[in-house]
Amino acid sequence: MKVFGSSGVRGVANEELTPGFVQRIALAAGSVWGSDTVAVARDTRATGRMLADAAASGLASVGKDVHRIGIVPTPGAQAYAERAGVPVVMITASHNPPEYNGVKLIGADGIELTRNSLERVEERLLAERFDTVPWNETGESRRVENARRAYVAEALDAVDRETIAAADLTVALDPGHGAGCLTSPEFFRELGCAVVTVNAQPDGHFPGRDPEPVAANLGDLGDLVRASDADVGIAHDGDADRAIFYDETGSYLEGDATFAALAAAELTESDITVSAVNVSQRLVDVTEATGATLELTPIGSTNIITRIRELEAEGATVPIAGEGNGGVLFPRYRLARDGAFTAAKFLELLAEKPASEVVAPYDGYANVRENIHYETDAERDAMLAAAEEYAQSADATPTTIDGYRLDYGDAWVLARPSGTEPVIRVYAEAREETRATELAVGATEAIRAGKKNA
Repeated sequence: MKVFGSSGVRGVANEELTPGFVQRIALAAGSVWGSDTVAVARDTRATGRMLADAAASGLASVGKDVHRIGIVPTPGAQAYAERAGVPVVMITASHNPPEYNGVKLIGADGIELTRNSLERVEERLLAERFDTVPWNETGESRRVENARRAYVAEALDAVDRETIAAADLTVALDPGHGAGCLTSPEFFRELGCAVVTVNAQPDGHFPGRDPEPVAANLGDLGDLVRASDADVGIAHDGDADRAIFYDETGSYLEGDATFAALAAAELTESDITVSAVNVSQRLVDVTEATGATLELTPIGSTNIITRIRELEAEGATVPIAGEGNGGVLFPRYRLARDGAFTAAKFLELLAEKPASEVVAPYDGYANVRENIHYETDAERDAMLAAAEEYAQSADATPTTIDGYRLDYGDAWVLARPSGTEPVIRVYAEAREETRATELAVGATEAIRAGKKNA
């Protein structure tokens, strides 16, 4: 797909992602969707209202009535879609920096559109073939006030509230000025937790930290855990579909380790789990220990969700899926990444033992990630060619599901283009940090050399 990447459309707002472009996406989606009504939601980004207005005008132009549900986490928008039976245009750039915004399309079943459905929308968009209607048939718009509260109530009903409440936990929460500010504090308090917060004021400029919940951005959360003697720290990205954790000592927990712990609690021998090509050996270890099957896809929620839907249509059971970046799905609850729900499932595990002990069986791996930026398509092509040459000359057979992954038994490295930013990402994992760093540096240097030759 030329427009829709691994998780929707994203770009710098008012430069790459203009109101006119968003309007055309809405015109195309509205022309494909058969529903008479479409909802529009957004996260807290400064350009969110502007782009939501553009989406609403495009939908009205093709005769759709528009439900404006305001600022809500992406999983909250998905919950609204399922509850109301209407598709949703979600304005969000998730974890991207403040200057970015984006568009995610959600079906009337509450699930992100599959690749096939997105391609139908993209064909309309690129051909500018829109089903606009006469002036007297244009859609009307109305505001919906209860979307956030209904989402929280549904998530509360889906977790073990009694077990969590009985554990008498203190939660340190960093929603990162994003949409989770308006839902997660309430959610965890209603689970019976004491809640202390940092960066919990909605602010589309993200003054406290960058929206991506990685260790480099979460120092304040670790400090808050230690200062408040909290049992766990929880961080979200901008649209709160991810959860990253700190343990009771204020130490950062690798997303791959917490995903493995959650998977170990869910998987049985007959189950399948789905993850992306950058999967950690931790999850591989869990599937081998439980007898479950692991399937890999290209990186991105769209690809993972598409494969889960295919497996479920075949009668397979997929109780958990996702990626080690905090984006975990529990398909029996909803086929959506949900940061608050994922965190609640982790809290259930804390009823038995502290967070450090929950993830202890999945420690022992070091992860390194590098981002190599490019400015032009020529640079990107040269960098990918260099990555391919590096992979083909390595002492391992490349896996090319998405980019180039090299497995060495004791370690692996992956180089692939981002689906949301102008970067080539390099991931490496090994038992020893020096080994992971060595692999990441080798791939990175080869790619940088390719960039110089562009």
